[in-house]
Amino acid sequence: MKKQSIIWMIMAVIMFGCDAGQTVNEKIETRKIAAVSNTSWQRLSEMKIYFGHQSVGDNIISGINELMKSYTSIKLNIVKTDNPNDFRQPLFAHSYVGNNDDPDSKITAFRDSMRKGIGDKADIAFLKFCFWDIRSQTDIKQVFINYKTAFSELKSQYPKVTFLHFTVPLMSRQNGMKDKIKRMLDMTVEIDLDNIKRNELNEMINNEYRDKEPIFDIAAIESTSPGGARTSFSQDGKKYYVLADDYSRDGGHLNELGKKVVAEQLLIFLAHLSVKR
Repeated sequence: MKKQSIIWMIMAVIMFGCDAGQTVNEKIETRKIAAVSNTSWQRLSEMKIYFGHQSVGDNIISGINELMKSYTSIKLNIVKTDNPNDFRQPLFAHSYVGNNDDPDSKITAFRDSMRKGIGDKADIAFLKFCFWDIRSQTDIKQVFINYKTAFSELKSQYPKVTFLHFTVPLMSRQNGMKDKIKRMLDMTVEIDLDNIKRNELNEMINNEYRDKEPIFDIAAIESTSPGGARTSFSQDGKKYYVLADDYSRDGGHLNELGKKVVAEQLLIFLAHLSVKR
């Protein structure tokens, strides 16, 4: 591309802005916490739950604690622990597993926690990857094989446990000047490639477990704006979802609104799941 054309393109971005490809469409309905019966909340409070996570998991737990202040019918015993001895009574246990940027370490750590005694006592258990675990260079096919193998083994070993599957959290789309210009010049924007990989792994998870085992689609929730529309961008004719800007200050971790939105949907999901057990 000629230097003069590039200059005109940069001037256009400065003067008029640029549609960076993020779109708002495909409205979906979200459930409301007030619609859940007290009986369902009581049933959930009687469960022994284990949640393996990292920092976004902390965001979600914070959101749950905030919601319990407003909805007193939700009485969960939230404890940060992976000690099987703590599962002698109902609780919502959670702990860090593995290391960020290493999804296999999280799969291994979660499986080890289950085998060290939690699997013999938990009613519901789930692992959540971090957005930083899945990036453009990640071999998502191998990650999915390892994940699927581990959970298949755990399900066989602990048939009384309901294993819940999470999709991978997303990041918001960077729309700084450099990013806009790169997109106009058809240059690579790394965060777009990262989100594409997350979307592709989420598609694998949904295709594998949909209508067979419970899936909490955190990516769908994160990409659904407060108005109910999903945020996405298109590349090579395909749509990829991104974290709605309303829910984050740094593009990945959840802000106060994001914490409550995701926590609310998780609580509703778990309440319905506990009744089905």
